[in-house]
Amino acid sequence: MTTTRSEPGSRILSIGECMAELAPTEIPGEYRLGFAGDTFNTAWYLARLRPDATVSYCTAVGTDTLSSQMRAAFGEAGIDDSHVYALPDRTVGLYLISLDRGERSFSYWRGQSAARHLADDPEALVRAMDAADLVYFSGITLAILSPAARQTLLEALRRARAAGKCVAFDPNLRPRLWSEMDEMTDAIMEGARVSDIALPSFEDEARWFSDLDPDATIERYRAAGVGTVIVKNGSEPVHYHRGSESGTIAVPPLTHVVDTTAAGDSFNAAILDGLDGTLPLRETIMRACRLAGQVVQGKGALVSVDPVALTS
Repeated sequence: MTTTRSEPGSRILSIGECMAELAPTEIPGEYRLGFAGDTFNTAWYLARLRPDATVSYCTAVGTDTLSSQMRAAFGEAGIDDSHVYALPDRTVGLYLISLDRGERSFSYWRGQSAARHLADDPEALVRAMDAADLVYFSGITLAILSPAARQTLLEALRRARAAGKCVAFDPNLRPRLWSEMDEMTDAIMEGARVSDIALPSFEDEARWFSDLDPDATIERYRAAGVGTVIVKNGSEPVHYHRGSESGTIAVPPLTHVVDTTAAGDSFNAAILDGLDGTLPLRETIMRACRLAGQVVQGKGALVSVDPVALTS
């Protein structure tokens, strides 16, 4: 049965992995430490858009200095860390950004990432979701977990949805995180089946599910029981479907793109922000496009944005 909630409330829980980021500065050989990750980025932008809401992050970290710095960054961003679990024998994942004539590449170290164990405690997951109105997760959240922990998370999400929580999902397909492509696509559709809202990116869906166009992506997620599907497609129009509403929205053109990191994460934040029902869906999607447009004109995943300009 499909259930679509238009007013999920002001308690938002994002679940996933935040990583330490080493980004090059203008000085050769020098790097700046930051923190980022797909579901964390969305929580960070949500905290900018909804200072009146409780935006919480659910993950696991270590007890080392780097983990403490990460938790401090959560607090500075206005993100509640009540559902961040500290594991003494783990630390946080790390990635390093390399630049070659403006092109970014990434090196990852995830072997000791505590976030891989964020779903090891089923009761803790239930408590976290019980304290939320809207629960958000991604395909990366599923990918970093063991098969058993993945099922624990999916069962908790299924329970939360049955209890009336709104569940939102960005498939965010990342093949290098999966041992087999069938495992990835099967898990993504399992995630869809416990979700009210899906926020896929067409480029990924076309490649790994062989969707011919964004409408095919919409139909596949609808068939899985998702009530609201919004398909991102880079600079191409956004396709959407919710109930009796469907259509496309042109993405405002940009003349100056600096860095596309977190474009989709920020877009998702604006969509989730608009689920309080105060704006029509089309206007919510337009606001999401404008926010992503601001983000890609700055460097890095977390960019200072102007929420007032989203309604222009």
